[in-house]
Amino acid sequence: MADPIALIDCNNFYVSCERLFDPRLRGVPVVVLSNNDGCAVARSDEAKALGIKMGEPAHLFKQKTKEHGIRLFSSNYTLYGDISRRVAATISDFSPRTEIYSIDETFVDMSGFGGRMLDHAAEMRATVRQNTGIPTCVGIGPSKTMAKFANFIAKKNPVFNGVADLTDDNIAAYCMARTDVSEVWGVGSRTTEKLRGLGINTVAQLRDMPLPLARSVGTVVLERTVAELRGIPCIEIQDVEPTRKGMAVTRSAGTPMTSLAVLQQAITAHATRAAEKLRRHGLVAAHMTVFFHTNPHNGSARDSSSRTAKLSPPSNTTMALVQTALRCAERGWKGNREANGYAYTKAGVMLDDLVPEELAPVDLFAHEQAKSAKLSVALDAVNDKWGKKTIVLASEGFKQPFATKANMRSPRYTTRLADLPVVRA
Repeated sequence: MADPIALIDCNNFYVSCERLFDPRLRGVPVVVLSNNDGCAVARSDEAKALGIKMGEPAHLFKQKTKEHGIRLFSSNYTLYGDISRRVAATISDFSPRTEIYSIDETFVDMSGFGGRMLDHAAEMRATVRQNTGIPTCVGIGPSKTMAKFANFIAKKNPVFNGVADLTDDNIAAYCMARTDVSEVWGVGSRTTEKLRGLGINTVAQLRDMPLPLARSVGTVVLERTVAELRGIPCIEIQDVEPTRKGMAVTRSAGTPMTSLAVLQQAITAHATRAAEKLRRHGLVAAHMTVFFHTNPHNGSARDSSSRTAKLSPPSNTTMALVQTALRCAERGWKGNREANGYAYTKAGVMLDDLVPEELAPVDLFAHEQAKSAKLSVALDAVNDKWGKKTIVLASEGFKQPFATKANMRSPRYTTRLADLPVVRA
């Protein structure tokens, strides 16, 4: 019997974070929107009951918003990230091996708890709620895929009281036979169509699918999924974060970028953020790609461009990355610098060939690299102490017309002193 694995998942996480500091939102339909307040990325149960779909553009449910008093919020990733960190810290006290899978999901090694496993899972769930205020559900299974499926069952069936244990073969078989195959982790819409064509409509039918057939339909990925549904672990818990091979910082523009100067401001901001992320992870990058494109859906003139450059030597300093990014942007720009007839709505910086900083090669000008590195560290220290964007490079500008719209963002309650809630007695 494989060692049990749990997946603890925060319920409607972004919405739950918004409700933490505003109890008036409880019982009210709430929707959190994507960058530029475009689409629904999180919905309360009340909003789901009104038919709001994940990814649905906000303008399509504008009438529902008025009729039902739906509360809309811009994404507040600073708040969500900090609450996620607190949730993960609480969970880490319940097992020596955990893997943060996403901002609201964590895998937990449950081996060694024996008959106390369900009580331990329930206590973990209750402690997260007490320490952070975030509601969760826990799914337990003999593999990651089964733990993910068990978590889905825990959310959909109140009878489990938030903790579903599918290491019990009888309970697992009952649930599998009554759940659509599309609910399995990693089974997307195209794979679902292929499986339906073969008469495979339930999770139980997928579990019983011959492994060679699974490989022919969905490559080794689906074959591995079938094996995991049978309780054969194929994906280990990664309690040590793997080294990144690539990194990207991309943003949609709040206002279309129609001049090279504005585009370069946006690219500077993205490259600066990419450099900060590299330093935080102790990595350097050897290659950079800069891209920008227009909106392909609004009927305006279409254009896209990307340029790649080598960083020699590999670097994580703000100055080196920004200088390289600006050169790429200028090479990719077409026509007149002031206005070339295109309105670019998205831009980004992608970094590849990442290696640990201590393994990076150096060149004859290592002393110059050291100066730039010290300056980057100083920038980080100032911005960490006095607030993000306290000091920026001049090429980023100050008005930043490209900045993402967030007109309905809630305060950053836990990370900004000016946004601390005020209690008046």
